[in-house]
Amino acid sequence: MVYNVKFDYAKLIGRIKEYGFTQEQLAAETGMSKSTLSFKLNNKAFFSQKEIRKICDLLEIEIAEIGVYFFTLRVQKN
Repeated sequence: MVYNVKFDYAKLIGRIKEYGFTQEQLAAETGMSKSTLSFKLNNKAFFSQKEIRKICDLLEIEIAEIGVYFFTLRVQKN
């Protein structure tokens, strides 16, 4: 069975901007390339637990809020 899960990262992208990071800067701080971060934000790859934790530290995202930023399902538009 293949799952086509897509996450909505709009809130995360807003938080990145709110904290004054570019995607390139955030990628560098988390040890990935800008293209890797872009792939993840565009649902071409998944974030690892380590990456999520590092991003949460940098953007001051509380553990209880992780789901809102990383696991909100994208609503399919028909």
